[in-house]
Amino acid sequence: MAAGTGTPGTIGDQELALLRYVAEAGPATVGEVAESFGAPRGLARSTVLTVMERLRRKGRLKRRKVGGVYRYASPVPASEVLRGVVQSFVETTLGGSMSPFVTFLSEVEEVSDAELAELEQIVARLGEKRREP
Repeated sequence: MAAGTGTPGTIGDQELALLRYVAEAGPATVGEVAESFGAPRGLARSTVLTVMERLRRKGRLKRRKVGGVYRYASPVPASEVLRGVVQSFVETTLGGSMSPFVTFLSEVEEVSDAELAELEQIVARLGEKRREP
């Protein structure tokens, strides 16, 4: 299945990249996104518009008319965008289990010291949550 296609709840690679950009940059017009996000990636303005409208129909972007032009924004903070995508991936692709992903991580040969430290902190937080009443 090509990126950007699929069921209404799913999100493709190109959609995710654009959604993350808008969530981090803040409200923006199609022209602004086409210039700063699309042009460096070789995407035409019409392609950027199509992807933004697809994201809007999926509820991942909202738009508001300001001064005669639509400004698009993420309805959730940038920090929650990726979390939602990962949750959807775990639920739909991994059947709700994180074990396959954790197994994958354990088999990756190139994990930096910083990444390993971050993973250790995450596991420690998970342990603390389980001990909380």
